[in-house]
Parts: sequence; C-alpha cells; structure tokens
Amino acid sequence: MTQLVKNLPTGPGSDPVRRGGRRPKYRRGGLAAAEARAGLGLIAPTLVIVLVVIVVPILWTVLLSFKELRLIGLGTVNFFTDYSLDNFVEVFTARGFWESLGTTLVYSIGGTVLAVGLGLAAALALRKAFRGRGLIRSLMLLPYIAPVVAATFVWETMLNPQFGIINVWGQDLLGWADPVALLSQRSAPVNILGLTFEIPVALFTVIVFEMWRSFPFAFLFITARLQAIPGSLEEAARVDGATLTQRFRHIIWPQLLPTIMVLAILRLIWTFNNFDDIYLLTGGGAGTEVVSIRVFEYLTARGDVGAAAAQALVLAVVLGVFVAVYLRFAKKEESA
Repeated sequence: MTQLVKNLPTGPGSDPVRRGGRRPKYRRGGLAAAEARAGLGLIAPTLVIVLVVIVVPILWTVLLSFKELRLIGLGTVNFFTDYSLDNFVEVFTARGFWESLGTTLVYSIGGTVLAVGLGLAAALALRKAFRGRGLIRSLMLLPYIAPVVAATFVWETMLNPQFGIINVWGQDLLGWADPVALLSQRSAPVNILGLTFEIPVALFTVIVFEMWRSFPFAFLFITARLQAIPGSLEEAARVDGATLTQRFRHIIWPQLLPTIMVLAILRLIWTFNNFDDIYLLTGGGAGTEVVSIRVFEYLTARGDVGAAAAQALVLAVVLGVFVAVYLRFAKKEESA
C-alpha cells in the first residue's frame, strides 16, 4: 500500500484539471462572461422600463423646451434645427409667473408644515394603548386613501356658501355676518388686536385641504418611529422627576427630529408638484394658481408646447434642489 502511494504521480503536471500547474484562463474568462450576461439579462427589463418611462420623456421635455412649437405642429417638428431660449424668456417675463411660483412655495411650505404638525400631534395622542386605538388609527388613514375626486367633492359641498355646513356653523357659532365663498374668494380683511390683515381665503382653504389629506402619511412615519424609542429612557426620566414637557423636549423630540426632517422634505417635494387637489377645488382661480396648473393651461388652453415644457423644466430644477436636500438628510439618517 505504501509503495502504491509512493508511485502516484505528483508535481505540476499530475492534476488533470490543472495541467502545467495553472487553471486555464479561458475557463475563468468564460465563467465571468456568462455571469455578466446572466446579470444583464436579469436587469434588462428594469433598464428598458426606466429608459421608456423616465429617460425618454425627460429628454423629450428638454428638447421641446428649447423649441418654439405649437401643439398642432407637434407631429412635424424637426429636432435638429431652430433651438433657442425664447421659451425661457417668455416664461420668466410672462405676467403671473413669479406670482404663481410664490403661490407654489407658500402652498408647499404651509401644507407641509401643517401636515407634519398634525401628524405629529395625532401620533403622540394615540401613542398609549387604550380600547379602540386600532380602529381610530385605521380611520386616521381615510383622508390619504380616499379618492381625491371624492374628497374634493365632499369639501366643495361643505364649503358651499349657500348650503355648506361650514358657513352654517360660521354664522351660527362664530358670528359671520355673511356667507364666505371659501373656494372662490381671493382675500378677506381680518381684524386682529386692532390691526387689519388681508387673508388669502382660497389659498388658505386649499392649504388646509392639503394638510387634511396628507397628515396620515406623516402620522404613519412618526408612529413607527415612536414605537422604536426604548421605553426605559422615558421611565428613567419619569423616575428622576422630569415633566411631560421635559420628556418630550429632551427624549422624544431628538429621536423624532431626523425622521421629521426627512419626512418634511419628502412631503415638500410632493406638495410642490401637486396638481389635482387645487385644480379640482378651485381650478387655479382666486389666487391659487400654482406652477403645475400654469403648465397645464399653457399646454391645453394655449397649445404652446414649448413654453409649457420650459415651465415644466423650471419646476423640475426647483424639485431637483429639494431632492438633493432630501438625499442629504436621508444619508445622514442612515449613518446616524
């Protein structure tokens, strides 16, 4: 047996797989190429979808924004000549553009702050367990999951100056002298401490609607983060004599702040790009015209494809800034 083992071939040429002491390179290269082809085949459907749904429309919009083009001539457009900045000059010098941009910022910031604030209050109120808490939490999601057409129809009925319940309550309980057209009145004077202020009625109404419709999203995020806070921290602070306000300020709020910041930026991006809520409630009238409605009107009412694309590109640039801020905060939260 010992002699048989001694007679077995040894050395670089003894391995039938590794002749000459080295594995053939073509096998390793072929395996890598096969893996690359398999990976490409797996991601190919996603790449095609992203290319068709995202990349091509973006490039199409960018090209259209530099051409003077009407809707009737869209089928015969030549994308190799006649590029200019006239559309952007028209957009920035047109009457009402800067006002609509300011309205968009007020609407976005106001709706975001109120939605996140109401979501925080709701999450804190429903934090402790009690009978029926699951049902109430489920009902909190109703504004967010309800169809926007149905929600706006209900609000239009409630806010109607002739038979709406809001005006009935305002006249009976708040002493309104006359019904208020909350969706069609641009502004109204309000006297506070002897000072008179002009309140943008319709804009304030659509901001309140945005708050009501969006706060469940914030409520879900904040509720999930509250459940992740260790109860031992608050228990130790309670034993040390910390009040409810002190526990919120020094324990709960620092834990929630990163989530709230990312949530606020994300909600701001979506609200800035919002169209259907305002269009269904006011049609952009009474001082509620935002940039998205202005783009829609340029495209449908005027048929000016180039100017509409230019405004959409300006809107995309502003949104790109918000996205950059969001990604920065998201990266900080992941590293925290």
